Amino acid sequence: MSIVSPTARADAQADQAMPDLAAEMAAIGQAARAAARHMALATTAAKDAALKGAAAAVRDAAPSILAENALDVADMRREGGSDAFIDRLTLTPDRIEAMASGIEVVAALPDPVGTVIAEWDRPNGLHIERVRTPLGVIGVIYESRPNVTADAGALCLKAGNAAILRGGSDSFRSSAIIHGCLARGLAAAGLPTEAVQIVPTRDRAAVGEMLAGLGGNVDVIVPRGGKSLVKRVQDEARVPVFAHLEGVCHVYVHAAADLAMATAIAVNAKMRRTSICGAAETLLVDRAVVDSHLRPLVEALQAAGCIVRGDQATRTAAPNVEEATDSDWSCEYLDAIIAVAVVDGLEAAIDHIERYGSHHTDAIVTADPTAAEKFLAEVDSAIVLHNASTQFADGGEFGMGAEIGIATGRMHARGPVGVEQLTSFKYRVRGSGQVRP
Repeated sequence: MSIVSPTARADAQADQAMPDLAAEMAAIGQAARAAARHMALATTAAKDAALKGAAAAVRDAAPSILAENALDVADMRREGGSDAFIDRLTLTPDRIEAMASGIEVVAALPDPVGTVIAEWDRPNGLHIERVRTPLGVIGVIYESRPNVTADAGALCLKAGNAAILRGGSDSFRSSAIIHGCLARGLAAAGLPTEAVQIVPTRDRAAVGEMLAGLGGNVDVIVPRGGKSLVKRVQDEARVPVFAHLEGVCHVYVHAAADLAMATAIAVNAKMRRTSICGAAETLLVDRAVVDSHLRPLVEALQAAGCIVRGDQATRTAAPNVEEATDSDWSCEYLDAIIAVAVVDGLEAAIDHIERYGSHHTDAIVTADPTAAEKFLAEVDSAIVLHNASTQFADGGEFGMGAEIGIATGRMHARGPVGVEQLTSFKYRVRGSGQVRP
């Protein structure tokens, strides 16, 4: 298999608005709705064949994907994009292989559609089942990361949904060619290629059309990107939204924390990849271990290339630290910067996280199981960890194969949004002639 470079076609479409954007987007929505009905009935074998074919197509197209991605990255560099955003956009051979492998992992997951979640019998003889069903048509709006094209398309497909993907203008070429691989897999498996569509324009008005629901053809929107994008989606969407606004994640080093473990976790949580939403933005250190732990923690972060900003207690213990301001405690840096604060015990740490956090991902490092259980129970975040890096806030690391995003709301989906979270349910009721008195 080979994938033809879409650069010329994509650029021609992208650099000008569609002649009738509303009509074109409506057509995309109608095609997605028709495909969703087909996908809801697709066999597990057909869906898995489509995914395996898409993974093979991604590997086959790797040289073309890299070439298209290089053009996108060059444009971002010319426009002065930050290192964090360039890192999000950049694909490498290893990242492409990870993309293909991720699609295969999704293919290997159990098919959630048709799974009986619960069943019971009523005294009148009715047998009731709660059964997983696809959500329908899922609109995914994302920025920078072209791998989201593969992750989102694969997850929606496995869960029997149709997807409308609107990638960022900065990753337009990369996303287009990756989408072509998904389409190849669908076609080879005899499934409608309209089950995964990509919006073929950079025109930002297309986002508004999706948020309006495309004439009732979009069932849920998933935004994945920066604060301004997510806020716009949450403010304007006329359909349900799975999203998180920010990833202000914390690592709390408790009084009973092992220093070596705390250091390894803090450095990894911040520096493994600074541009992801699960990167730690604030380090909290218990006052009881300031003398023994704080300076080594700060020095390890600085040695890894991180800028450290601290409160007065931090700066007293580790003088080579910038002064933190109030805005630092609620800042999602997405960069090699971390804020450090000294807190008076577990309750103060939980209070700080509640006040400044974003309910995304927060971790405690401690050898005290009672303290750990209190933290896990009382920190109201989508993901809470004990003695582990916040960078595990990822669907792949949770065994979901991939994720379409992290949801921090409390309705339907919370945490990594994987295959199961992209389903709803219905009730099947079997009787033998019962009528209600």
